Amino acid sequence: MINAFELQHGRLQQIQIESKADLERTKPIWIDFDEPDDEERLWAKDLFRLTLPDEDDFGDIEASARCFEDASGALQIRSDFLINKDDESRNIPVAFVFKQDILFSLHEEDLPVFRLLRMRARHQPGYLEDSRDVLLDLYATSVEYSADSLEGVYAALEEIGNRVLKARLTDQAAGDVLAHIAREEDLNGRIRRNMMDTRRAISFLMRRRLLSTDQIEEARQILRDIESLDGHTSFLFEKINFLMDATVGFININQNKIIKIFSVVSVALLPPTLIASIYGMNFEFMPELKWALGYPTALGLMAASVAAPFWFFFRKGWLK
Repeated sequence: MINAFELQHGRLQQIQIESKADLERTKPIWIDFDEPDDEERLWAKDLFRLTLPDEDDFGDIEASARCFEDASGALQIRSDFLINKDDESRNIPVAFVFKQDILFSLHEEDLPVFRLLRMRARHQPGYLEDSRDVLLDLYATSVEYSADSLEGVYAALEEIGNRVLKARLTDQAAGDVLAHIAREEDLNGRIRRNMMDTRRAISFLMRRRLLSTDQIEEARQILRDIESLDGHTSFLFEKINFLMDATVGFININQNKIIKIFSVVSVALLPPTLIASIYGMNFEFMPELKWALGYPTALGLMAASVAAPFWFFFRKGWLK
């Protein structure tokens, strides 16, 4: 699917592209390719002399493969954008190409950041002036989206902290808490990675001297916001580690209680075992062998030898 965007009266106007002729008639500042097919890739090559990158190349982490100028003079940028949903979070790679003062973007699924930018640019006149504004605002909106996701991590960890520190934590509840902590740790890591990638792309644009004075100031503000978010992610990693350690500590305490009970029972059963062993010997000359009260006396001794340790352990508080 292809969406072209033109500036009309200071607003970003979206144009749905159904054919090559539709794309040829536009005067776009931004063309967005959402899972383009082979025919749509051919339109881009014929009309703009642009070969769209393959999705397999999006995941390269080397700086030289993510921000560079190709043989045709077009600027190529690869960036990750966050998707944060209730059931999962993931980073979606996006390829940007600057050519002929047009921003081309290529991705495999629609992104919240892109939807938010389109909504703002449609309703706010003068919000965007050229293709570079589009890219900068995409990165600025990505930082805002990451900041909102961080607030969600804060709220989730606050709830987890209340469960861990203010309630009696069973092993089953502890396992559920650990699963929630792992999800928040994964999201926090993805946000940090997204911010690092955005910082690298912004720095590349500034080094290429493609931005106006106002755009450079906007880029610097984005970098300052990223720096602030980095501090928050570091704090959240520390909080996650604390909650993880506390939860594992409660699991260990519960396990120690079980081991303690087994130890107490083992010690309490030693005296009756000893008594039973003594009177289970088959020596011919045993004083109590023909005693009429020998059997109940032995049972009484065994019961008393069990009760005495349990009473002692209870007085010491070792059974709690």
